[in-house]
Amino acid sequence: MQPVTPRGFRDVLFDEAREREAVTSAIASAFSAWGYEPVETPVAEEYRTLEAGVGGTLDETAFRFFDLDGSLLALRPEMTVPIARVVASRLADVAGPHRIRYAAPVFREHASLRGQAREFTQVGIELVGARGSAADTEVVLLLIAALEAAGLASFTVGIGTAEVLRALLDRAGGPAEWREAAISAAQGRNLVEIDRLAGRADLDPALARALREIPRIRGGREALDRARALASACECADALEALLETWATLEALDQTGRVQVDFGIMRSLGYYTGLQLEAYAPGLGLALAGGGRYDGVLSTFGHAAPAAGFALGLERVMIALAEQQASPRIEPLDAVLGGEDAKGIFREAARLREAGWRVRVAPGITGTALVREADARSAAEALLVEGGSLVRADRTGEPAEVLGDPLPEPPRRTWAARGGDAR
Repeated sequence: MQPVTPRGFRDVLFDEAREREAVTSAIASAFSAWGYEPVETPVAEEYRTLEAGVGGTLDETAFRFFDLDGSLLALRPEMTVPIARVVASRLADVAGPHRIRYAAPVFREHASLRGQAREFTQVGIELVGARGSAADTEVVLLLIAALEAAGLASFTVGIGTAEVLRALLDRAGGPAEWREAAISAAQGRNLVEIDRLAGRADLDPALARALREIPRIRGGREALDRARALASACECADALEALLETWATLEALDQTGRVQVDFGIMRSLGYYTGLQLEAYAPGLGLALAGGGRYDGVLSTFGHAAPAAGFALGLERVMIALAEQQASPRIEPLDAVLGGEDAKGIFREAARLREAGWRVRVAPGITGTALVREADARSAAEALLVEGGSLVRADRTGEPAEVLGDPLPEPPRRTWAARGGDAR
């Protein structure tokens, strides 16, 4: 048979895999610098656990299967619920707050006609057990730090709050169907439908105006002031207090240059309970990251605790880096080491690695074949073990220069790094 990669999945090879690895490592280092600890969870969870945490949308996206015991499992579609399960079950008796980071594949099913990926990599954090604007500010600052660590020069972090729409809808009252339609329109950013729903005959004019205008507001301090004025006219200003405090802290830290208030961000009113955030890069029509405050999720598992976090989509970050010509620099191979003496090759390769060289061994390969192998691997040097000595080969593969003792610095640290000819 001819093996094929399943629909919606893909193989990641060599240079691209190393670039992804480098970006993931850089982001993880940024999280670690803030004291966030790594956690790994199983790729499969009990379906009922995910269903309780994620809600009704799980039926449409989950890879479900029964194990040999008859238990219904699912591949995780995101990482927040598995982390919440860990905190509720494994860390219930451990004093928080818990600062958790992760990098993991997640899986979402799609119909074949949609042509979408079914596996993604999420890199993110969860801050569990801390509430208030200080915790929200930490999450925003971490998202900025992660995107900078990834190498992006241009991006915007949008912040909003679920509380303002919730407060307006509570104030408006009315039929449940109307409320559900308003939530759906806000989450779909359907401004035409929001305008229609705000035209409800019995709706207070100040509420109708706030419902129409607030989802359109974005900007800086002036955007917050405008939203507060509209909300105050409806006696809903309290819903903006946490976001105002977060913005004030970001201003004091001179961090608002990367941040934009955006009341159009409305991810899920049934899930998020306060801060909502997304990140965007120019030219990429999809969010690089998303998250916010979800204080109710851990209550589902019998362990009430405030929580906030975000997840970066690694694939989208990689696309944004390529668009900005900022793909990570991957350290080159310093040498391919060939010759007929296998024992000598392994011995000398170990000695080179101790000196900081990145070396690929090629026992049995000599001459022009060794040079071609070095070129194919983008190695700076073609080296030989010849007569018990470590020798630099010339372009024809012939011995040219014995490497002395102590060994020289790796090429990537010296002349090769400055653009010199490798051989």
